[in-house]
Amino acid sequence: MKKYILFSVLIWAFGANLNAQEGIFGKWKCTNHDGKVNSIVRIYQKDDGEVCGKVVRILKEEDRDKICTECEGDLKDKPIEGLQLMHGLHKDGDEYSGGEIINPKSGKVYKVKIWVDEDQPDKLNVRGYVAFFFKTMTWDRAE
Repeated sequence: MKKYILFSVLIWAFGANLNAQEGIFGKWKCTNHDGKVNSIVRIYQKDDGEVCGKVVRILKEEDRDKICTECEGDLKDKPIEGLQLMHGLHKDGDEYSGGEIINPKSGKVYKVKIWVDEDQPDKLNVRGYVAFFFKTMTWDRAE
């Protein structure tokens, strides 16, 4: 019995450590203004070191075919599911900054920085800002 308990504790600790090591990378549950999860965004790093975020799944089946009608440039009229909505981020201490994020509903582009919560490694802070005004959302790690 003691071996089983020790083994279980080791497996749990190893799993928790893996999540902490993942940092910002992986899949995150993106919530709307009402706190409801509406999509899954994958944060990944390109070969050149740039960090990006892509919508990999829209949860409401009836919304999966929506396109970014308000977006400009290359993103105009692209499907939101599969859209790279965050780009240009680079590591700066414990944060990733210097990039942009787009709100697919409005087409507005914001400067962005992201960081994992120190006390809760399964929470990602996503801060979009214009000049001195900002809004920070918290995304939960998707399993």
